[in-house]
Amino acid sequence: MPSETWEGPLPDAIRERFGEGVEKAVVLGGQKLLVVGLGAAADILASLRDDHGFDYLVDVTAVHWPEKELPFEMVWILYSFDSNERVRVKAALAEGVKVPSAAGLYNAANWLEREVYDMFGIEFENHPGLRRILMPDEWEGFPLRKDYGIVQQDTDWVRENLKIESAQ
Repeated sequence: MPSETWEGPLPDAIRERFGEGVEKAVVLGGQKLLVVGLGAAADILASLRDDHGFDYLVDVTAVHWPEKELPFEMVWILYSFDSNERVRVKAALAEGVKVPSAAGLYNAANWLEREVYDMFGIEFENHPGLRRILMPDEWEGFPLRKDYGIVQQDTDWVRENLKIESAQ
């Protein structure tokens, strides 16, 4: 999908304040995207909320790219009611690296980060209660990783916990 450089007061202000912490600002498929370093992500999210009116955290998710050197991308989607504008913030990270929690900035981050933890195994530093939210506590592995073998895990779990054979 073709992208173009995102120009304007918001990306300029973020670039000026965070310098090399901002890798690029683009419009991709009509969506405004800031690609940032993970070390700057928490401060950029706080600035977007406090200085630029992005008062609603729409979603927190991740993407798994097992073939990349940094195989995970965190994605935060923010919305400003005042300007009716959305911005996505994305940061790449390695396996086992903890992500600063946004739960102190946005209440919605609590459960959204738990979902990312449950589905991808990404841990959030200073999260108030990081634990599974969708899968049973005894579930092994992280179902949204591209290298996850769901059929065998599902078959084993159903057999052990429901005492029936899976339809898989």
